[in-house]
Amino acid sequence: MTNHNDLAELTTAVVEFRDARNWKQFHNAKDLAISLNLEAAELLECFQWKTSEEAIAEQRAAIEDEIADVLLYLLLLAEHLDIDLPAVVCAKIAKNNEKYPVDKARDNRAKYTEL
Repeated sequence: MTNHNDLAELTTAVVEFRDARNWKQFHNAKDLAISLNLEAAELLECFQWKTSEEAIAEQRAAIEDEIADVLLYLLLLAEHLDIDLPAVVCAKIAKNNEKYPVDKARDNRAKYTEL
């Protein structure tokens, strides 16, 4: 498989994979959201009962696979809902910049309501 360096290319690749198997019929928003969370839970499982350092050292390949699975389901969910991921991510970063101004949030892990 060739490298896909942007979200549009990645989305095209995962949609082609899905469509070649005729799986779109099984992909509704609810089930894609559930699958996304199940994959995120599998990522968490890689870290269970270990320090971050131990998990990364011992399970790097599994962590990479689970991160990829999370992104694949996120791309499929965004495609299904016709969401422009780069646009919504940029909008969310702008909102976060307002909630967490640098002068109040720097070196502070408090929630924006507590700043």
